[in-house]
Amino acid sequence: MRWSERTGNLLLGAAVLMSAAACTSGGGSDGGGEQAASCAYRVLYQDRMYRDVADVRFTVGEELGSATLPPCDDTGGRDGAGRAGETMTAYGVDGISPEVAVAVGDSPGDSTFVVAHPDGELPPEVRKLTDGS
Repeated sequence: MRWSERTGNLLLGAAVLMSAAACTSGGGSDGGGEQAASCAYRVLYQDRMYRDVADVRFTVGEELGSATLPPCDDTGGRDGAGRAGETMTAYGVDGISPEVAVAVGDSPGDSTFVVAHPDGELPPEVRKLTDGS
């Protein structure tokens, strides 16, 4: 094998290794990278699990109490066993029962709309608030 072929093979091998390393690195300043994005946004409030819904126009109501953002378990229980979830405030949403939807966050102005819809269908009162309904 000639010197130029060996050099070419070494460069090709180095490029492959760098590509593989870039694809597997976590990235991001939080150390979560792709793993952090793999968990759905879920909130536990009064023994009901809620999920966020995008493109909803809502008005935050009165403070209801505490809600919990459970820890992400996208590793099959290997890394986060026993970790407590993050606690935040649950607020009512004007015109909707808290059994259907609440807003959660550190303040009313910084809250996220979440819905309890175990069957995957948005309740009619929530569909009225979504854009495009």
